[in-house]
Amino acid sequence: MLMLINVCSLRAQNASGNQPLSIVPYPVSVSTSGSKFVISKSTVIRIDANNPELLQIAQTMAGELKSLVNSSVAIGINNGSKALNNIVLTLNHTADTLGDEGYKLSVHPTGIVISANKPQGIFYGLQTFKQLLPVKANSSTVAIPTTNIIDKPRFKWRGLMLDVGRYFYSVDFIKKYLDYMAMYKLNTFHWHLTEDHGWRIEIKKYPKLTQVGAWRAGTQFDRAANQVDNNPHGGYYTQDQVREIVAYAKDRYITVVPEIEMPGHSLAALVAYPELSCTGGPFKMPVLWAIQKDVYCPGNEQTFTFLQDVLTEVAALFPGPIIHIGGDECPKDRWKLCPKCQARIKAEGLKDEHELQSYFIKRIENFLLTKNKRIIGWDEILEGGLAPNAAVMSWRGIAGGIAAAKQHHDVTMTPSNFMYFDYYQGEPYNEPVAIGGLLTLEKVYSYEPVPTELTADEAVYIKGVQANVWSEFIHSAEKVEYMTLPRAAALAEVAWTPARLKNWEGFKDRMDAQYKRYDAMGINYSKSAYNVWQTVTNAANKQATITLATNSAKPEIHYTTDSTEPTITSPVYKAPFRVTTPATIKSATFKGGKQVSKVSVTSVNPEHAVFEGK
Repeated sequence: MLMLINVCSLRAQNASGNQPLSIVPYPVSVSTSGSKFVISKSTVIRIDANNPELLQIAQTMAGELKSLVNSSVAIGINNGSKALNNIVLTLNHTADTLGDEGYKLSVHPTGIVISANKPQGIFYGLQTFKQLLPVKANSSTVAIPTTNIIDKPRFKWRGLMLDVGRYFYSVDFIKKYLDYMAMYKLNTFHWHLTEDHGWRIEIKKYPKLTQVGAWRAGTQFDRAANQVDNNPHGGYYTQDQVREIVAYAKDRYITVVPEIEMPGHSLAALVAYPELSCTGGPFKMPVLWAIQKDVYCPGNEQTFTFLQDVLTEVAALFPGPIIHIGGDECPKDRWKLCPKCQARIKAEGLKDEHELQSYFIKRIENFLLTKNKRIIGWDEILEGGLAPNAAVMSWRGIAGGIAAAKQHHDVTMTPSNFMYFDYYQGEPYNEPVAIGGLLTLEKVYSYEPVPTELTADEAVYIKGVQANVWSEFIHSAEKVEYMTLPRAAALAEVAWTPARLKNWEGFKDRMDAQYKRYDAMGINYSKSAYNVWQTVTNAANKQATITLATNSAKPEIHYTTDSTEPTITSPVYKAPFRVTTPATIKSATFKGGKQVSKVSVTSVNPEHAVFEGK
């Protein structure tokens, strides 16, 4: 049955002839026919009366269409008539199975209807509609295939995190990042605002946090060579800018979850206010990436006064129900030697420093509950006992998520080996410097967020999935784009599409059209999916078998075995082949007669040693 469903899904993608449905993430239900609906300057977008959210969505749609048909598209009120050439956006509160984010999109030869229970469903229907449109149009009309789509997300939390603590990115780029999220129906922006290396949010009561803690003398930019860019780096977001970004996200139905790290990853705050540490400082802003031993002192009551003041201002800026409090990678070295911390352990009847951290987190949780906020933290908050209402973000594999779900706590799955977008996405010699690891497009797509170890009753606590862009080695907005896309598209399908409908081969086909959209948008996306993976097997008797593969659809791979660069006239790869060693194999992917990948290189010597890279 699963095989049949996937085959039908793949056929639906190509049923419309010249314009296949390259929708990402793929919908729950799709049916198509060979007909078309033609959008022209006389098309009218009609919305329910007195609904400002639908009006804003309609205005966005009109802007998209104006760039295609070279004319303004009118917006009117939906009066229930069956007039031709309308695009109707309407709320239908009877379709309970769609939930708050689901939608129906019906394209007929005479018009289009997008219906949903809530405006966010209409917005997601618009994102799908946009993917039915051609990337570019050369006339005053645009034809799109007739189709019927019924769709809703698999998970409530579909997240993407950006670390601005280690490297600061502009307000304009944060907005662009939110646009990329909206394009793929991602709905949670995890904003990592504080770090050892930078405090990025204005706190009125503690001005030195940004006057001092937002700036450092340089940036480590190459781990292997331990190189440092000695140019000063820094920046922060004013509270007005935070409000601007939160409002921008809200318009795209994205909830912003701020992260204020504690008790570790807090050196930037301690540089500004050293009295909050165990030793009293003084401290310097770090440049090299490393876990810092100086953290907030939980034995000092002033620490909690400070954090409550900070969180009071943060809670007022972010209307979402959750605040991320970090909780990860907190060394206990200073606590073990701190008289105040040891006195706190004794006074509270705690077992050890791990329970002291749990005490810390529980106090913060209790305070934030007074602000009608819940906390979420990295899976280390499980150590020493989980705070009663805390949600867990499982990053060190899936064990933390399993443990939290079994305790009936909400979980967002973000295991580093599948969801850390600061990892390499191709052979390192063909990629910009990254923190390490390897996370290809295919591996992201393969992830299943619900662990098999959970019962059905426990699995309901897996609320979603998130990918993280840590910025130790990402020092420009362009590189953020490179590390995020196209892997965010794979993340979106993991988060939105039912597991039974996921299909790697179909996804690769659909991504070809997505790459064209990226090009039209001027996005500096990674083309690593085109790069060739060269595998050496059966090496014996001065012979070896070479297998070539990519993460792209229908790749045309050309290769050489004599150390020369592959060209369009080089042999085309069709099946694994044997070579006589020593040999150097070079390969690249071509489309339309042009090379679209970097050159992959593997050398094999007669002793069966394999060397990769240039």
